Amino acid sequence: MIEQPDEGWQRPDRALLTMRRGVAVWGVGGLGLVAAVVVAALGGWVPGLATLGLMGGLTSLVLGAVERRCAAWGYLEREDDLMVRRGVLIRRTSLVPYGRMQYVDVTAGPLERRYGLATVTMHTAAAATDAYVPGLRADEAARLRDRLAALGEARQAGV
Repeated sequence: MIEQPDEGWQRPDRALLTMRRGVAVWGVGGLGLVAAVVVAALGGWVPGLATLGLMGGLTSLVLGAVERRCAAWGYLEREDDLMVRRGVLIRRTSLVPYGRMQYVDVTAGPLERRYGLATVTMHTAAAATDAYVPGLRADEAARLRDRLAALGEARQAGV
């Protein structure tokens, strides 16, 4: 496996980790609480507490996975292309040449907006090469979008 040095790589904002932790705790933790109450109602408090403990352990495992997944994201603006890396088990690095970009999207769902975040998506002619960078501050996402669009137009004009 080829490791890229961290020099120059930009990472998503820490608020992305906070947001995804919250989703994990509410999702897995809430499910665990419901499961523990159901097991306690059907089988007594001892199995209910055991279920609650098991789900607490599962929640901590999910939180660890969320942290590693957020830490794996990065992007690097180079002279001719944008590199995007992600993945914990399967690491993936995408190179998106500026001249191949057709358009750049900035999207933000309700939860992302609450945390002041946005996702930048680069679209090319080949659907398999579309890349995205989640968890950027809204102003950084707009800056990156504008820069990528300007570089894309300049590179396409030179073709």
